Amino acid sequence: MVSGKRLLILLTALVFAQAAWAFDYSDVVERARERAASAWSAPKPVPDFLRNLDYSEFQAIRFRPEASLWRDSASPFQVMLMSPGSYYGHAVRLNVVDGDRVSTVSFDKSVFDYPGPELAKRIPADLGYAGFKLTFPLHDKDTANQFLVFGGASYFRGVGRDNRFGLSARGLAVDTGLPSGEEVPAFTDFWLEKPAAGSESMRVYALLDGPRVTGAYRFDIQPGAATEVRVKAELFFRDNIQQPGIAPLTSMFYYGENTPRPVGEWRPQVHDSDGLLLHDSHSGEWLWRPLLNPANLRLSYFSVTGLGGFGLLQRDTGFDRFEDAEARYDQRPSAWVRTEGDWGPGHVVLVEIPTRGETNDNIVAFWKPQGEVRGGEQRTFEYTLTFGNPAIAGEPLAYARNTFVGLGDRVGGGNVAGAIRLIVDFAGGPLEGLAADAPVVSQVTGLEDTEVIEHFVEYLPASDSWRLSILARPQGEKVLALRGFLSQDGRALTETWNYELPHGSDLRRETE
Repeated sequence: MVSGKRLLILLTALVFAQAAWAFDYSDVVERARERAASAWSAPKPVPDFLRNLDYSEFQAIRFRPEASLWRDSASPFQVMLMSPGSYYGHAVRLNVVDGDRVSTVSFDKSVFDYPGPELAKRIPADLGYAGFKLTFPLHDKDTANQFLVFGGASYFRGVGRDNRFGLSARGLAVDTGLPSGEEVPAFTDFWLEKPAAGSESMRVYALLDGPRVTGAYRFDIQPGAATEVRVKAELFFRDNIQQPGIAPLTSMFYYGENTPRPVGEWRPQVHDSDGLLLHDSHSGEWLWRPLLNPANLRLSYFSVTGLGGFGLLQRDTGFDRFEDAEARYDQRPSAWVRTEGDWGPGHVVLVEIPTRGETNDNIVAFWKPQGEVRGGEQRTFEYTLTFGNPAIAGEPLAYARNTFVGLGDRVGGGNVAGAIRLIVDFAGGPLEGLAADAPVVSQVTGLEDTEVIEHFVEYLPASDSWRLSILARPQGEKVLALRGFLSQDGRALTETWNYELPHGSDLRRETE
């Protein structure tokens, strides 16, 4: 017979053991470590009839909002579930962590409305879900607004309160843009911690798996005017990777103010992002690179000794810059990656892929550590990813508002054959409040043997901005490459504007 004291000790030990078994990030890390020790196994694909659905057919499969997870709880967060099909070629395992309990979210096809009974009856009872959409009352307490979506490979998309969905983030990029071809690891398992009543943040864990790498991820998520996602990633490499892409961002740039408008297009611009911004915390430099839709694949490597952050921004936020009442590119979010801790030396890599339309994401940006990553290595990265308006980077300097590019041998451009006229308008930061006759100086450097013929700066009262005008000429088939900024008394007032116009671009062909 067990005494009362002995029973109390046993019960206390049982409670302690249950608390010790509560699911947390270390469990995901251990799963990633175990998977890395064995060969990769591709996720089971969904049936062909689902993968072969076109965009409109797949979009006709609708989740019923009343079936959202946590809908009847006191939590302001809810979870909408996503059907596999079309681009979503495999299901993922979804779990809910509620206190010390972990439960699997079983597939139920009744939570979806299908476009017809023929499709509905072909849906397997054990199909599974492709991902999930998180909702939160961003505008009023009675409306659940979608703000973060996890679906497809390791992609996730976020918005701030006043944005529409646009660019995406990813867990990891592998050899993106290299001739060897890109490898696409995927999130295979998720654990969603149920937030407490009234909580304004929540946590998600994810397990990543791919042929050469596994990873454990923790996402601490806080929606709002800007949505912040604090990320911790523990990566285990099965094999060597030449170009690992940390904190990758994927976007679309079809054409913009700095490129010719394609024949037949009536809209002034079409893009989800218009430039790459990066910050070197060691040198203090902020660098802006306007995006291009190149004639050929382009990879640009920006060497950074101490990465403070990088991001793809949508600085054009006026409706009149796009005039698209349906796509509303003016409301697409910017995304900024702010590093936690010292990531060491490396490169911010910009991949620009040719596209003939706006339906293809053709822009990728990520951090590449210095040197090749070797099989058997384990690496940890922490960062905060923010989705919102273009001010989320917190840049203290004046920024490049516009970049215009034209020929340098005609009225308004110049009279130099083979030259290119470039116009950059800077605004904000230390330029605000400067007198129109302030001694602002332009600093311009030609790279890749680019000849800088002239450059000057002037104040534009109509737009309260400072205009840098450059006339430059590339050498033969080399890229036209320039760096420029404005200064006063030896102090930089603006970010560094960096631009490249490769041989073979539409404007370059017109100069030949």
